[in-house]
Amino acid sequence: MAYSNYSNLSRAQLTFEYLHTNSTTHEFLFGALAELVDNSRDANATRIDIYTEKRPELRGGYMLCFLDDGIGMDPNEATHVIQFGKSSKRSPESTQIGQYGNGLKSGSMRIGKDFILFTKKGNTLTCLFLSRTFHEEEGLDEVIVPLPSWDLKTKEPLTADPEKYAIETELIFKYSPFKNEQQLMEQFSKIESSSGTLVIIYNLKLMDSREPELDVETDHQDILMAGIHAEGVKPERRSFRAYAAVLYIDPRMRIFIQGHKVRTKRLSCCLYKPRVYKYSSTRFKTRAEQEVKKADHLAKIAEEKAREAESKRIALEARLGEDLSKDSRAILRKVQDSAMMLQRDADMKKRILEAKQKALKEPKELNFIFGVNIEQRDLDGMFVYNCSRLIKMYEKTGPQLEGGMACGGVVGVVDVPYLVLEPTHNKQDFADAKEYRHLLKSMGEYLAQYWKDTNIAQKGIVKFWDEFGYLSASWSAPPSSEQRYKRRRAMEIPLTIQCDKCLKWRTLPFQMDAVDKRYPDSWVCLMNPDSKQDRCDAPEQKQNLPCGVLKKDKPTAEDKQKELAEKIKQQQEKLEALQKTSTIKSAADVKKLPLEVSMKPTESSSQATRSSERSTTRPRSPPLPAHLKNAPSAPPPRAASQRPTRTPPAPPPPKVEPSRSRAAAKPPPPAAKPAPKATAKTPPPSRSSRTPAKASSAKPAAAGQRKRIIEQEDSEEEEEEEEEEEEEEEEEDSEESEEEQPQTKKSKMAAAVANRGKVVEKATPPKRGKLDEAAEKSSQQEPENDTKNAQKDKGLLVEVRVNKEWFTGKVIAVEANKQSVRWKVKFDYVPRSTPKDRWVFKGSDEVRLMRPPSPISQTPDTQQETEKGLAPMEPDTTQPGTSREVTDSLVTMLRTMLRYFFPPAFRIPKDDVNSMTAEELVAFPLKEYFQQYESGLQSLCNSYQSRADARAKAVEEKSNSNEIKLKEADEKLQKLRTNIVALLQKVQEDIDINTDDELDAYIEDLLTKGD
Repeated sequence: MAYSNYSNLSRAQLTFEYLHTNSTTHEFLFGALAELVDNSRDANATRIDIYTEKRPELRGGYMLCFLDDGIGMDPNEATHVIQFGKSSKRSPESTQIGQYGNGLKSGSMRIGKDFILFTKKGNTLTCLFLSRTFHEEEGLDEVIVPLPSWDLKTKEPLTADPEKYAIETELIFKYSPFKNEQQLMEQFSKIESSSGTLVIIYNLKLMDSREPELDVETDHQDILMAGIHAEGVKPERRSFRAYAAVLYIDPRMRIFIQGHKVRTKRLSCCLYKPRVYKYSSTRFKTRAEQEVKKADHLAKIAEEKAREAESKRIALEARLGEDLSKDSRAILRKVQDSAMMLQRDADMKKRILEAKQKALKEPKELNFIFGVNIEQRDLDGMFVYNCSRLIKMYEKTGPQLEGGMACGGVVGVVDVPYLVLEPTHNKQDFADAKEYRHLLKSMGEYLAQYWKDTNIAQKGIVKFWDEFGYLSASWSAPPSSEQRYKRRRAMEIPLTIQCDKCLKWRTLPFQMDAVDKRYPDSWVCLMNPDSKQDRCDAPEQKQNLPCGVLKKDKPTAEDKQKELAEKIKQQQEKLEALQKTSTIKSAADVKKLPLEVSMKPTESSSQATRSSERSTTRPRSPPLPAHLKNAPSAPPPRAASQRPTRTPPAPPPPKVEPSRSRAAAKPPPPAAKPAPKATAKTPPPSRSSRTPAKASSAKPAAAGQRKRIIEQEDSEEEEEEEEEEEEEEEEEDSEESEEEQPQTKKSKMAAAVANRGKVVEKATPPKRGKLDEAAEKSSQQEPENDTKNAQKDKGLLVEVRVNKEWFTGKVIAVEANKQSVRWKVKFDYVPRSTPKDRWVFKGSDEVRLMRPPSPISQTPDTQQETEKGLAPMEPDTTQPGTSREVTDSLVTMLRTMLRYFFPPAFRIPKDDVNSMTAEELVAFPLKEYFQQYESGLQSLCNSYQSRADARAKAVEEKSNSNEIKLKEADEKLQKLRTNIVALLQKVQEDIDINTDDELDAYIEDLLTKGD
């Protein structure tokens, strides 16, 4: 159908209101500013200046300017600016940031109501004016954009329509800050390079307080977000200087804000122990499928055109037949060439389609870089870039979501190309949220692997941060500013700086006097102390990062068998519970049930449900070490044969009455008398709880006597024990991660029964004095006091060793008896294969208290919390006090000293010093260590001396050479003067010149007369 048939149809129109609607996509104001910075980077600019000019007559009081030295635009290219959605940068293989043809319009209209653009390219100057104020004043609905241009040399307008030029300039003079052509040319003169662009935004948007959204008064070297910021807001959300520093993953363009250079960062060079992980996945298909559909559509259109051209060629050949006239041959040749070109185009697009279909099936590969931010540990999380442009920052994932200290301070960096994920129009998020969540989940898995590879948790998280000066209990508190801690941090992260001339990045060697040194904005390679990198023509050193591998824990055959047996057991328990359940359809069915079932069905079923839920949902504790596994879980062996009733941990012994004392003093009945059945069933004993039972069988007679004595008490204590059991069950159900273990129950029962047996034995004398009664009363209160003291351990922060690794956690339950105290610790973070809590013995080698911060290093907020008693830190009862702490501090100091002065190429690796024990440090070869250090220091001094001697020799040779040249120049000058005197004497014989001064004066006099 011919195009002329569409001329009468309606067309979409862009209204003036769209300018405001389009700008609302930028919720983050710095994102709008970044759009203009992106345009300069895509224009291959090496420098951009962002500055303000005060204009009190304008709304906001100032103009915001963006000046770059990019390739600029000619008048034809400038017209693309006013075409919404059109971009010459859009292509699947493009590495440029702009893709949508919308950034300049949406970004500038978000900052202010009007902007004017000045650009220079070749021999042309072009001005573009987009003003909402103009449209509002004139009452226009269409978007009108004046676009005059001038010749660079003559400054004459380039136009075939003088009337159009006059209207355009008149509108600019009326509604812009520049009122005549001279002022416009002054703006063009600010573009000092051969090409470039200047964007000026004015009539800025205001807040409710009638103040501009951007604050340029508080810090004259920065542009800040106005208003009061909430506590904990990241610096990149407050300061545009901080945001611009991390805006690009590999910054090349120099950025100046208010005349001061931004110290841009390559994040991977600012981290401690960076490590890269190769990631491959076939999950990211959305963008690739879109490209395949687009290529398929283009291939079909090209194939149709080629087929139509071929058909036209065949028809023309048949029609011409044997007509060999010149005009016929020309027409035929033209049709044949057209058919051939269209067929080539169709073949090329078909190959593109095949290549994209093949790429769709191939996995997408990304590089995850992780490292620890030791400069400011609370600034952690994932930084996700798209084509080198920052999209998301400080994204928490994996172990960081749990809020513990695990993976705290770790920063992750990834650069995602367009073919993997496509950003939204405002470049603050990704279009496909599902695939982005998958990316974050994958980064979380690799983050956990990095944390394991660094061995920080194994050495102790608190100790690790102490080494770098983080002495406060507050996670967000800055590190110590002491010189030793500053040097420690500077030693681990070498300074990387960009040359202002060649734009290459240079890594400076560590120097003691360079700590806290302020480098100039115009730093160049010549200032580099490294002789190999002190020239701009030296190649840039690539960052050599160690490569890590994700290690997935594969379950062994034994683990699979255990898991299967556990599932079978759970299903059997559910089946038994269902078989015991009777279906009730009416009130008559309730009456048929037994009395105890019909009266209390809810309680029993709820208890069964709770127990089944605990068994199915709560993870098992990790296996205990061998020395804990073999430890006795009950006080004496005879307690294993006692009545298996569940009692609370270490209850106070019952009060002994005289009648019961006399009953206990009587001879016991024969041992052959069977014992009555216990009221509560004992769960199947665990492997660790069978040892006491075997020991108890060695003394059956003694155990039988104890049993018969206690049975006489059971009838009187039955109700009291039932109440205690109910209270204990309620307490256990209220704790989320607490689980019952058979060994725990048995040790509780054995301890309680043993205590009651001992009380009965003490009650055998028929009469007592007051002193005996007081002594007995105090002995009865001792277990109760021990239990109360043990319960104070709840809430302690501890570290527990599991599979040779230390994990941080919190004591959530305490179990105490006369022999030992056990803690139940809930971990902050452990791998998936390890349960999240476990029981440990207090005082064992498997547990240690986390060292509390010293009062001096605490912040005022922390000290106030301590005074209020919100979270008191208990003293370390698991280890010796002062001597152990002094030893640990001395060991830490020795490690720091050894690493600080560590000589290169020493036979012991530097990293092994951190893992050395105190005994290994005592045996450290200090003599050899200092000999090698002294020899290294001597060789370093010798190299400096030899370098100084070489430079002095070079200077001396250069001085000698200059003296020779100076002497030769003097000889030539003297010869020249002699020739001039001879020449003058030939011209004028009576001339008399004897000295050089007379000759100089004579020549000067001749020149003066000539003028």
